[in-house]
Amino acid sequence: MSQPEPNIEEVVKSIAEETDTPPETVSRMYTETLADYRHQARVLDYVPLFAAKKVRNELRHRKH
Repeated sequence: MSQPEPNIEEVVKSIAEETDTPPETVSRMYTETLADYRHQARVLDYVPLFAAKKVRNELRHRKH
């Protein structure tokens, strides 16, 4: 059973607020990361979760 797709707007808003980053930047990063992960993945169930985590981590590391 596959996981339901998260609402991209909610994911972007959450990451933007957590990392104090403009939503446009987060949206671009998330979309690019999601596309890259989907291209490489054999199983797509958790791809949105992994993409969100990667973007969140990248933005947190940029701030430090």
